[in-house]
Amino acid sequence: MSVRYELERRCSQTGARAGKIHTPHGTFDTPIFMPVGTQATVKTMSPDELKEMGAGIILSNTYHLFLRPGHELIAQAGGLHKFMNWDRGILTDSGGFQVFSLGDLRKITEEGVAFRSHIDGSKQFLSPEKATEVQMALGADIAMAFDECVPYPAEYSYAQDSTDRTTRWAKRCKDVHTRKDQALFGIVQGGMYKELRKKSAAELIELNFPGYALGGLSVGEPKQLMYEIMDYSVPLLPADKPRYLMGVGTPDCLVEGVMYGIDMFDCVFPTRVARNGTAMTSYGRLVVKNAEFAKDFRAIDETCNCYTCRNFTRAYIRHLLKTDEILGLRLMTIHNLHFLIDFMRKMRQSIIEDRFVEFRRDFQNQYEIH
Repeated sequence: MSVRYELERRCSQTGARAGKIHTPHGTFDTPIFMPVGTQATVKTMSPDELKEMGAGIILSNTYHLFLRPGHELIAQAGGLHKFMNWDRGILTDSGGFQVFSLGDLRKITEEGVAFRSHIDGSKQFLSPEKATEVQMALGADIAMAFDECVPYPAEYSYAQDSTDRTTRWAKRCKDVHTRKDQALFGIVQGGMYKELRKKSAAELIELNFPGYALGGLSVGEPKQLMYEIMDYSVPLLPADKPRYLMGVGTPDCLVEGVMYGIDMFDCVFPTRVARNGTAMTSYGRLVVKNAEFAKDFRAIDETCNCYTCRNFTRAYIRHLLKTDEILGLRLMTIHNLHFLIDFMRKMRQSIIEDRFVEFRRDFQNQYEIH
């Protein structure tokens, strides 16, 4: 098997677990946060900088790479790893969420999704077979089955039809997936309906994927509802395979996801808010571009050991942001990604030492959720 999960330690009081995932491009520790490199690059970052901060796997996006520069070109370059000069793990998501996000620009049928490119308006089509073909050409270590992301809120009948279609699509993806050095993960859908989540998980487990994701969460529902669905859904998944929660990347949600037994997370949040001038810190978010930091000569986070916090002040970074200097975006991104990767490393260590409950309590006591 191209991807294998190895359990190292379980929390004695919660579902949290520490493990390793072995891939053709190396092994990474879990639980892990995966930086998002949508278009074969994590915005403003070089591969060496990502390695330095401990990124073991990054995510790229099938939809965007299908449109530009095209999967055939990337295959000619030797695959995504060579194309972007990244020799560690890569996960490609299937494009299902991006197509879902297009709204009126797309039409879903049993065959697949017809849509207009957000770049030039050209007519495009993605089917389970095409999404799988593209991901095999890209050559990521982990590919995702093409799914339909159930929106929130959604009527039961819509969620049921959509979830059943996702299962049929998953089988079609598996039928055409032939790349032995790539693992194809299934995506559990079901909206906010527990019985649909249970049905989706059972049918996908029958297809025997090497890993499973929870999709259709963090799509606008209240956090407590997301946690409730997670709490219910994670125990439905095989304990001996990786569990991936898609599109979640704020510290409070990461802690809760780990508590329920999730191994892998991804989100554009840390890089996106960095470019908007917001830093993630151990005590909450800090809007560095605000006027109050104009003469603040402290590090963004004085407990952080990233390149940014070791060398630059809030005042200087604010100046860069206000003058639209690219270095400002880079320094903010370096800090946010380092913060989250380090946060996950510390959380993992707390599981290994069986003090995760204390870690979670201490985090909740000091972190201000916005």
